[in-house]
Amino acid sequence: MALSQETKCVHLEKTSTDGCSKAGGILPCSHYGAVSFPIYQTATYAHPGVGQSTGFDYSRLQNPTREHLEKVLAQLENGIDALAMSSGMAAISLLMELFSPGDHIIADSDLYGGSIRLFDNVSAKNGISFTRVNCSQTELEPLIKPETKAIYIETPTNPMMNVTDIQKTAQIAKKHNLLLIVDNTFMSPYLQNPLTLGADIVVHSGTKYLAGHNDTLAGFIVTNRTDIQEKLRFLIKTTGAGLSPFDSWLTLRGLKTLAIRIEKSQENAIKIVQWLKTQKNVTNVIYPGLPEHPGYEIQEKQARGFGAMVTFNVTDEAKAKSILNKVRLIQFAESLGGVESLITYPVTQTHADVSEEIRQKNGITTTTLRLSVGIESADDLIKDLEQALNG
Repeated sequence: MALSQETKCVHLEKTSTDGCSKAGGILPCSHYGAVSFPIYQTATYAHPGVGQSTGFDYSRLQNPTREHLEKVLAQLENGIDALAMSSGMAAISLLMELFSPGDHIIADSDLYGGSIRLFDNVSAKNGISFTRVNCSQTELEPLIKPETKAIYIETPTNPMMNVTDIQKTAQIAKKHNLLLIVDNTFMSPYLQNPLTLGADIVVHSGTKYLAGHNDTLAGFIVTNRTDIQEKLRFLIKTTGAGLSPFDSWLTLRGLKTLAIRIEKSQENAIKIVQWLKTQKNVTNVIYPGLPEHPGYEIQEKQARGFGAMVTFNVTDEAKAKSILNKVRLIQFAESLGGVESLITYPVTQTHADVSEEIRQKNGITTTTLRLSVGIESADDLIKDLEQALNG
């Protein structure tokens, strides 16, 4: 039967290959009836005999706990396979191994700083070149060269919340036989499914909304193409950055509450956005759920919500730093997507390694703050922001 996204967060629809008591339906698998999928904390597996295998040989290749998590992610993203990695950056690093020296990638200019750092310092060293543009506003076809192999986007972008039309970009990619890679971390598969809109590959920092409790690192690559699946499976066993059994279990546990966490965080974010817009010390609020946001209609078309990430600017650098020093309930920390609300200063944290020129071009200044809204009381969060802004 077809499952809703809410149910997919909690249950994996079983098939005859899942080790269940019988094919079809949603039934407990044969792990002694355990409702919580077990942690298979083992590095290796005994063979029943020569030429025989349990299906698992060595945990660098695969582990039952990680495999189960990957099936859940593939189900949520409507992909044929998902690979669980030790971090979001491990996932993107593995993804870059699909490319060869001389290849060219069109990448959004407003990406997570770690992605930019990887592209500039590792991918470029390996002979891969990049053209960086605002993919939400730029005609991409004139930028395509004979050596172009992919378009890489985040939508909404981090931290300036630009929204790119995934379906339109996918049509361009397919026309020119390019891969479309979408970082879906900000939205999560609960709100947005790029593969359904035509993307070839989706990446996630699973540390964020998927795990959801700021207690583990994880990363994911999901695809709906068998040729890419085969390449990635070879690469993950060769490079060895698969997610550990315990971290796989923590992420599985987090996913069970993904739907309700996203709904609550998004509800809070909308209230906070409306409040921020009334504050004299706030000069700009950037949130794709605002009708005045240039990407509002596209976001409404391609996603099931607007998320819980909010970027705003204040009057000056001193005010920004004062807020960071004064918040009490909201914590001044990197990362996002957890149950706790976090406020981040991109110029010294997430985008510290990005050049001043690129930051300025993207609109990231010393007055820019990024807020990841959690599941606390919205009223309490607003009170904390009020005392930090105006106290």
